Amino acid sequence: MTIEKHDLVHEFPELRDKIHELKVNNAHFAKLFAEYHEVDREVRRIEEEIETPSDAYVEEVKLKRVHLKDQLYAMLTA
Repeated sequence: MTIEKHDLVHEFPELRDKIHELKVNNAHFAKLFAEYHEVDREVRRIEEEIETPSDAYVEEVKLKRVHLKDQLYAMLTA
């Protein structure tokens, strides 16, 4: 099974430069960016069956990833 990449550069390749700029110059963006990637790594570990939590927890983590991505995208396109 191929695990889809959800890091921000793969999700928004056209915003690569803006992602870098905000990571360097905006502490709030940098904090959300780090949190997003931490959550994304956790989801990938679950998808790769390295970790096997409950279905409810998996949904909670995936929703958190979506929420963080929405916040980051809003900042990138503001």
